[in-house]
Amino acid sequence: MSLIIAYIGKKGCVMASDKRKIGYFGDKENLEKLEKELYDGKISNDDDFDKRASELGISIKITDDANKLKIVGNTVRGEVSTKGTFETKRRRIYGTTNGYQLVELVGSEVTSRKAGEKGIIIFGNNFAKKMAETLISRKWKASQSLRYMGDIFEEILSEVASKTPTVGDKFDVLIQEPKFSASEAQRHLNITIDNDVKVLTKFRQELTEQIVQQNIAINMASKIIDKGEVGNVAAVDGNMIQVKLNDKTQAMDGNWKQLAAPGQNVLMFSDSDDVKLGDKVIIENENLCLKKDKSILLRCDIILCSL
Repeated sequence: MSLIIAYIGKKGCVMASDKRKIGYFGDKENLEKLEKELYDGKISNDDDFDKRASELGISIKITDDANKLKIVGNTVRGEVSTKGTFETKRRRIYGTTNGYQLVELVGSEVTSRKAGEKGIIIFGNNFAKKMAETLISRKWKASQSLRYMGDIFEEILSEVASKTPTVGDKFDVLIQEPKFSASEAQRHLNITIDNDVKVLTKFRQELTEQIVQQNIAINMASKIIDKGEVGNVAAVDGNMIQVKLNDKTQAMDGNWKQLAAPGQNVLMFSDSDDVKLGDKVIIENENLCLKKDKSILLRCDIILCSL
C-alpha cells in the first residue's frame, strides 16, 4: 500500500513517497477479493474502499503517518514492507549520486541485492505504478533541478492518490547530492547498506528479547499467589522474619528472576512482636499475614508465585 518514486543520476538522488498504511482484519478469502479490486483500480477513493470492505466483512484501519523514506549516510532509503504470519518482507531502494541498490529482505536476512547507476525507480502496486509511469512520461524534464523533480513527483503522487485509496494524500520528499563517481557511489552504498542491515538485525534481536520477556511476564503474572499458604516462620530477629517457602511456592523479583526456590528462606518484616517459630504464613484477601492471626500482617519486596 505504497508508492515510492526515486530518481538517481549525476546530480544526486531525489525520492518521494506517500505515508499511507492500511491494516486489515477479516476473512482471508474476502480479504484477497478486496485486495484484487484495489490493485485492479476498481475502487477509486477512501469512501468506496470503506463501503466495499464493510460489504465483505473486512475491518480496515487507514493511517497516513508512516515514514517510508529515511536519510542513511549520504543516501536516501525508501522502503515498502509486507507483514506475514511469521516474518516481514521488505523491499528497499538506497539511492545517492550516480548509484543505487535494490535490496530485498525477509526479516533481517538479505535475499536479493541489485546495483545500478542511474534511472527512475518506482515501488508500488501495479495500478499505482502504471499510472505513475504514464504521468512521469508526460511531466518529466531531466534537465531540471532535483528540487523541481521532487515537486513533479509530489504532483504525480497526488494524482495517483486521487484515483486509488492504496496511496495516501500526504507525502515526503528527500534529496541527497554528494559528489560521487559511479564507483565511489557503489562503495559508499555497500558500506551504508551493510551497516543499515546490521542495525535492523540488532533491532529485531532486541524486539525478540522484549517479546520473550513479555511472554515470561504474562506467564508469571498468572502464577502470582493471591490466596493460600506460602510457608512457615523459620527465624525471628526483631521485626525481621525468615520464612521458609513451602514446596509449591517460589519468590521472584520485579524482572521475574527467581530469588528463592521452594524450601528456601525469604526475608519478610512485621511490626508485631507475636510472630513465633513455625507460624504458618498465608495470603488472604491479597494480604500477607499469619494464619493464626490474620491481623498480623507481613511485608516483603518479592513476588510470591506458584510453580
